[in-house]
Amino acid sequence: MSKPKVAFICVHNSCRSQMAEALGKKFASDVFESYSAGTETKPQINQDAVRLIKERYHIDMEATQQSKLLTDLPPIDIVIKMGCNVICPYLPSRYVEDWGLEDPSGKSDEEFMAIIDQIETNVKKLADNIQNNILLLTS
Repeated sequence: MSKPKVAFICVHNSCRSQMAEALGKKFASDVFESYSAGTETKPQINQDAVRLIKERYHIDMEATQQSKLLTDLPPIDIVIKMGCNVICPYLPSRYVEDWGLEDPSGKSDEEFMAIIDQIETNVKKLADNIQNNILLLTS
């Protein structure tokens, strides 16, 4: 069976969703395929996110990822909303979860790291839930 495709989505696809895509690829590539997208794009990924992910995980998001629209994605099985505060974009899928994460853009490195920690924890939990068939995927 093919691995489920997971899309991490928020409005701009420049910070939280990009970090989740990177950490999904790092920690769960054996369980699911990671994508990220938004309803709008930014010319570049948030530079604090790029710097902190590079420092902590040695992943260069600018080399492997770019800001994408929902329409750029393949058909998705699992949608993870990062926490949109407003209306999250809609993407058809078999399962949806909202992580409700604060946007750390413009905040301190400590606040950024707290969000990165939460994303890492959530990515690993998502991978466990998929492996253990805990997610109720609709067909």
